[in-house]
Amino acid sequence: MPNEKFILPELGYDYSGLEPVFPAEALKIHHDKHHRGYVNNVNLNLEKFHEAEKHNDLTAMAHFMGLIKFNAGGHLIHSFFWENLAPQNKGGGEVVKKELFKAIEKDFQNFDKFVEAFNAQTIGVQGSGWGWLALNKFTKHLFITTSSNQDLLNQTSAIPLMCVDVWEHSYYIKYKNDRAQYVKDIWSIINWTKVEERFIKALK
Repeated sequence: MPNEKFILPELGYDYSGLEPVFPAEALKIHHDKHHRGYVNNVNLNLEKFHEAEKHNDLTAMAHFMGLIKFNAGGHLIHSFFWENLAPQNKGGGEVVKKELFKAIEKDFQNFDKFVEAFNAQTIGVQGSGWGWLALNKFTKHLFITTSSNQDLLNQTSAIPLMCVDVWEHSYYIKYKNDRAQYVKDIWSIINWTKVEERFIKALK
């Protein structure tokens, strides 16, 4: 069994760095409690899975695999999410009008229509989940989609470029049940430089 364990990534900005969208208290809880919980649980359940594997206990292995899938998804997506956010004084919210911007205008008519469509789909997630901007590997067209809970996108066809967390723990401290306002406000801290980098890499 591997001895290495997954670790909680650093944010790259202070807990107060994403204000006013994420108050410092909210971001600290989100990162240091929720995300850390996914990291701890994936490590714990990997240990239990390998122990069950030693005893050829397929029932237990299947059980722990489900827990690994959920918590690993939470760790992977949150790590991705933190990178596509940036403080406003470090470029957060500033749209980079390069290749991705051109592709958005081509596939969604214009940037405002893209934002409108993204908001509508993301706000409409039932229960907990994520809104995504992705690139189709085969057609090279951009598309908007959503996922439930901590489910990853289908990697055989979609390359994720940006995501927005719509679990209640991401917005409830400030926005209470107003998910719509949270989703509208988060555009002010999107790290478009990072999203652009992902897009260029995805095209290769």
